Amino acid sequence: MSKVAVVFWSGTGNTEAMAQAVVEGAKDKGAEADLITASDFSRDRVKDYNGIAFGCPAMGAEVLEEIEFEPMFTDVEGALAGKRIALFGSYGWGDGQWMRDWEERCEQAGAVMACGSVMANNAPDEAALEECRALGAALA
Repeated sequence: MSKVAVVFWSGTGNTEAMAQAVVEGAKDKGAEADLITASDFSRDRVKDYNGIAFGCPAMGAEVLEEIEFEPMFTDVEGALAGKRIALFGSYGWGDGQWMRDWEERCEQAGAVMACGSVMANNAPDEAALEECRALGAALA
């Protein structure tokens, strides 16, 4: 059985709703899926999962959340080589530059993108939630 981690940070609940949909998609495909906040995840846990979905909204000038998520992601980044991952998050402004920058970091770290990233403008609508379920299924 595949084991998937869904690691996220959410300030308003939008990215958390997306994370829950990712978990649903992974479980629907038969995977074991753990929903984990960024503050509860570390480099040591990467090896415990076949795939990891990371979720974070765009903050400030289209960057990852800087207090909890960015330090955690910087910590795990070096352990992502060869690991199947996927990215998701919400935003309220801009054009998705934070996601393109994040994808580039993952590729440079040697991570294997399991599918395309999912972005939702503000609260995820049903179409965005379905994309999140498909993201979870792709990781399973």
